[in-house]
Amino acid sequence: MDKHSIGTKCVQGGYHPKNGEPRQVPIIQSTTFKYDTGEAMGKLFDLEASGYFYTRLQNPTSDTVAAKIAELEGGTAAMLTSSGMAATFLAVFNICEAGGHFISSSAIYGGTFNLFSVTFKKMGIDVTFVAPDASEEEINAAFRPNTKLIFGETIANPALKVLDIQKFAKIAHAHGVPLIIDNTFPTPVHCRPFEFGADIVTHATTKYMDGHGSAVGGAIVDSGNFDWMKYADKYPGLCTPDESYHGITYAERFGKEGAYITKATAQLMRDLGVTPAPMNAFLLNLGLESLHVRMKRHAENGLAVAKYLENHPKVAWVNYPGLESSPDYALTQKYMPDGTCGVVSFGVKGGREAASKFMEGLRIIAIETHVADARSCCLHPATTTHRQLSDAELVSCGVGPDLVRVSLGLEDSVDLIADIEQALANV
Repeated sequence: MDKHSIGTKCVQGGYHPKNGEPRQVPIIQSTTFKYDTGEAMGKLFDLEASGYFYTRLQNPTSDTVAAKIAELEGGTAAMLTSSGMAATFLAVFNICEAGGHFISSSAIYGGTFNLFSVTFKKMGIDVTFVAPDASEEEINAAFRPNTKLIFGETIANPALKVLDIQKFAKIAHAHGVPLIIDNTFPTPVHCRPFEFGADIVTHATTKYMDGHGSAVGGAIVDSGNFDWMKYADKYPGLCTPDESYHGITYAERFGKEGAYITKATAQLMRDLGVTPAPMNAFLLNLGLESLHVRMKRHAENGLAVAKYLENHPKVAWVNYPGLESSPDYALTQKYMPDGTCGVVSFGVKGGREAASKFMEGLRIIAIETHVADARSCCLHPATTTHRQLSDAELVSCGVGPDLVRVSLGLEDSVDLIADIEQALANV
């Protein structure tokens, strides 16, 4: 379906039933699969044949939905994971092992920041954080001989900084490493990072892709563009024999279009088991079918609320990349000309206490540890998702003590603005 529009891919991508087959993606709720001979199953274990033998590695329902996401992003291969954090972990760990180093934008989700700065360091993997608007010279200075990749978010959560994807991709490729982009907030409906040089894309499908708070999940998509064998010394996991799979060399057997996802599935999913439930993949697909319709409404509501807040006397500042006053407006127009997302960050005058009082006064918009949902919700990141960070780390992530993150859902914008207005009146 490469020639079809994004909306058609949302509805029909990934699954093409034959005569007499189910119109809806079937839920294959089975842990195991039967074969007539041990030899036939043995070929699966040797990666010499395609098929399924255990859902911890692969499942037909999950693979069908992953294929849809690959079509949406314009990639060559994809896999689902049990969560967005699992997707981020596998995406990096697949090519950066103990003794390795990578570079990341500092404006990223708090959980990802902690994964990189704390957990990965315990595993012998080091990270250097750079500002999303760092100069080429500053980013180049962060490279080491053992640097394996650069990581960033298209729109940072919750700082809402827009990454200059082309700039980071150019620098990454000059050093012979791939660029991994978390594209959760804009989704491929509003931004397709591969078209700007990114090599691998991750998603927390829990957010807009599911869109209804039904199923936690994640996804990894490979563009198929990065030539691993060109930098074989840097990526031995892909370019030298894997003795745990009978000496197979992934980059030779599956080429640059399939090596990365095959290794992540056959090796990491096998050993770590961060497996999505088939039912969750089914629910995710239902969300994907309306993604192109919902993202338009989310972006419209986000812009309407951001414009309202920008002129409110009790609001200290507003951050929304779609505002003309945003310092990232030019990047937004370059990478997301048709809209961004429904998430707005702003500061309530009076700091932490004022922000808390504002949120307690909301009636339609709920306080939740969630974002990017059909129902509007809000959060105070400094005391929730980012509470593990020091004040200095909060500042580097763009998360001040007065910051409120509001995620505008699919309700009528008039009602959402009225709810915010009455809540601010009590501050």
